[in-house]
Amino acid sequence: MEKLDFQSDYLEGCADPVMERLVRTNHERSAGYGLDAHCEHARELVREACAAPGAEVHFLVGGTQVNEVAIFSLLGPCEGVIAATSGHVSVHEAGAIEAGGHKVIELAGHDGKLAAADIDGYMTLWEKDGNRDHMVQPALVYISQPNEYGLLYLRAEFEELRRACDAHGLRLYVDGARLAYALGAPENDVTLPDLARLADAFYIGGTKCGTLFGEALVFPRPGTVRHFFTIAKQRGALLAKGRLLGVQFEALLEDGLYGRIGQAAVAQARRVSRAFEDAGCGLAHPTQTNQVFPVLTDEQAQRLGEVALASFWEKPDLGHTVVRLATSWSTTDAEVDALVSALGSGILG
Repeated sequence: MEKLDFQSDYLEGCADPVMERLVRTNHERSAGYGLDAHCEHARELVREACAAPGAEVHFLVGGTQVNEVAIFSLLGPCEGVIAATSGHVSVHEAGAIEAGGHKVIELAGHDGKLAAADIDGYMTLWEKDGNRDHMVQPALVYISQPNEYGLLYLRAEFEELRRACDAHGLRLYVDGARLAYALGAPENDVTLPDLARLADAFYIGGTKCGTLFGEALVFPRPGTVRHFFTIAKQRGALLAKGRLLGVQFEALLEDGLYGRIGQAAVAQARRVSRAFEDAGCGLAHPTQTNQVFPVLTDEQAQRLGEVALASFWEKPDLGHTVVRLATSWSTTDAEVDALVSALGSGILG
């Protein structure tokens, strides 16, 4: 029997309306590099959704690429970016930021989140350091919404981070690879207009949220980065057939597909989470978005692997394993029903 697969949220191709739009526009001829009518329409849809009529919007291919090019463009030669030790740019991007010449300054954080107090404390010490002119200059704070543990930053936390950034002359950048699932969470109170108001740059994730590939990088205030188009070109991030990105974001944003995708995946994750709890398993982190982190004995992890694929996350001790199960825009009731049934039948012992 084929195993259920919950390893990640980018296993499949794309949502059907996205594919239908790509097929329908396949034989169109258009300008390259995102200068076509589809990309311009998609930009207007992003601006409207963000209530930011002057925003600059750039379409790039993938999350690591966006993070690297955006952070490179936002920092000067001797500047660095502050991130949680568990942040994506800290751990899972193979040193892409450092390869661009910028240090990632890691702070411990709390459940993978940075707080305003973390920024204030670090920057106060740095500002009092008599040797700071010999050091990398902190200039940007990186967070993701949701974070690596699927947890949300609430509006009050964003506002406090913005205050801390303003107090210390820092910019705020938000990685939105899984933003649809944050927006679709019942606990969430941060909207796209909030992000446009509080962040200096953020991106609306597509690759993990229903597109074949593609992310929409938003600079809410025009002129934040000079010559970004040229910087993206120089760093190999400018897609010649840019229309393919615009077409996909048109499909995501025109009739609320992005919101429906997020809400559906979060609802499925809640079902998965409850099934593990009902089976007597604890969770390493609360389930707020589309990722579930059950704590299993090593034997239970092996038994789970006989019926369902999950990602290894960490070893909290020698006898236990935390795995991650991710739902996505394409997770079906039948798949979750099968997993819930297996857990309810006592496969974990």
